[in-house]
Amino acid sequence: MVYVIGFLAQLFFSARVIFQWILSERAKKVVSPSIYWILSIAGAYLLFIYGWFRHDFAIIFGQTISYYIYIWNLKEKGVWGGLFPLLKALLVFVPPIFIVLGAFHDGDSFVNDFLKNETVPLWLLLYGSAGQVLFTMRFIYQWYYSRKRKESILPVGFWIISLLGSAAIVSYGFIRKDPVLILGQSVGFIAYIRNIMIFRKADKQVNE
Repeated sequence: MVYVIGFLAQLFFSARVIFQWILSERAKKVVSPSIYWILSIAGAYLLFIYGWFRHDFAIIFGQTISYYIYIWNLKEKGVWGGLFPLLKALLVFVPPIFIVLGAFHDGDSFVNDFLKNETVPLWLLLYGSAGQVLFTMRFIYQWYYSRKRKESILPVGFWIISLLGSAAIVSYGFIRKDPVLILGQSVGFIAYIRNIMIFRKADKQVNE
């Protein structure tokens, strides 16, 4: 059942990449569609749950920052304001409450399960967390880039960082023998490369 939740989360993440890729191909430029951010939130929500049941702090840590950047992008796209207040409250407050209450309910158990887990040695936890940080940096970069331009944009740097971060997470997934991480990250490779190609081609046409 835990794997079902994980694969469903990755299905949302894979779908966002495919939709964004198709729409970019049609527009002949890299676009930032609302559906990309909607599917991102859905996938992250499920991955919070998956990471908790897998006792994998690296997964939870990696989702926290990017999750709220997804929400910011929906605000920029004008979608967030149209959601029901109750739904917005659930999306904003449930993930951090779920993590914090779970951690403080039994602090010793939390440390042992997440930070002293015998199945995930400290060096591997640090490596996985570093991969997640790198992968999350793409959204921090995207948020900073978009905020300066006051619109939701997926710049070329976003896709380059995506490639590097994804490679690190896939290798972490192989070490942990985690099919969810391996499959979920592998799907994006082609789309990341293709978006870089589309961006370069569009940029070249503008400069000619």
